Amino acid sequence: MGSCIALAGASEVLRLPDDNLERLPQSRAEELTLEPGDLVIDGSLVAGFEADASCLQVDASGCAIVPGLVDCHTHLPFAGWRAQEYALKIAGTPYEEISRRGGGIRASAQALVMGSNDQVLAQSRALAAEALRHGTTTLECKSGYGLSVEGELRALLLADALLDQVPQAGTVTALLAHAVPDGYTAASWMDEVEGMLDAVVSETRASALDIFVESIAFSNDDLLRMGRLAHERGLALRAHVEQLSSHGSVPVAIAAGARSVDHLSCMPLSDIPALAASECAAVLLPGAEFIGNEHVAPGRELADSGAVCVLATDLNPGTSPVVSMPLIAGLAVRRYNWSVKEALLAMTLNAAWVLGLSGSVGALSPGRRADVLLLDAPVSHIPYRFGHNPVAAVIIGGRPVWVREDHRWRFEAVKP
Repeated sequence: MGSCIALAGASEVLRLPDDNLERLPQSRAEELTLEPGDLVIDGSLVAGFEADASCLQVDASGCAIVPGLVDCHTHLPFAGWRAQEYALKIAGTPYEEISRRGGGIRASAQALVMGSNDQVLAQSRALAAEALRHGTTTLECKSGYGLSVEGELRALLLADALLDQVPQAGTVTALLAHAVPDGYTAASWMDEVEGMLDAVVSETRASALDIFVESIAFSNDDLLRMGRLAHERGLALRAHVEQLSSHGSVPVAIAAGARSVDHLSCMPLSDIPALAASECAAVLLPGAEFIGNEHVAPGRELADSGAVCVLATDLNPGTSPVVSMPLIAGLAVRRYNWSVKEALLAMTLNAAWVLGLSGSVGALSPGRRADVLLLDAPVSHIPYRFGHNPVAAVIIGGRPVWVREDHRWRFEAVKP
């Protein structure tokens, strides 16, 4: 097989207004273009947009070509599920009460303890494979279900192992302050967090620290401390904030140097201007909002303000057991009153920026890695055909890694 592949004659090719952009305010999403055309891949990189006879031809007629989707907030790897908690939620039991009864994060921590490394990785590989079929070509993994020094380090090493075993590229986040372990206060557990950072940095691939600020978890003071620790170690800071109740955490996270604030279901509108004026991204998780019957994040207001907006699945066993980014796009378009271009921007370039990868993935730009999706219909069908998987083929680093059965004829000259 030659190194040059041309996806030829697509009905739509999603492109940035400037190929050199590494993030784009959501208010500029309509500057993305969707025109008919070709995409040329040379080796592992995007090469251009005009097919010629020197390349192997893939008939992309009737299809849309978009960048591979970037899921920048998942809780992979994890063990088991918590379906019984969903029944409690439907019956009206608040998540805070489920957590106090030993459910929530503690239940997943116990499942992780009980599961062998092979069992945890087998479940997580299967979920990554399902996400791949729905277009996720880059993903984030987190710890957070360890709830001990040894458990968190094990979770981070499992995340490293998972990324070695799946086609997707990805990053690892050390969510070291997810819940306060039994026998600790928030402050004393943060002492343990500080003490384990030498091992986190030297023994794992973690590139970011994360913290959950909530009445049942950690405080804004702990968030500031985590920001200091991240800065000292040269790590990015992520923050789960304003999910179940409002704590005024967004300005605190910005002051702490956060790369992103995630959830924002209970974010006050008064905090939006400061977020929009910063480089901190707003990562919205409509799957968790829907499953948990949470408040709806102010997605429309954030987009109009010019904030860097992002969508992710929040894939986890309790509050968002969702792998499909197209499904997340459908929720966002309906619940935030977003356009499909806004949803796509939030799942590609801006999501890659949160992970520090937007110089290499997240857009169909010459020189970026050729992570590409072939969709079976125009992009307008992503939110419209809610629940349908529009992905006909997935290309990672220039190589077809999954092709849907009914579209394999397109790749007769290129073996996936």
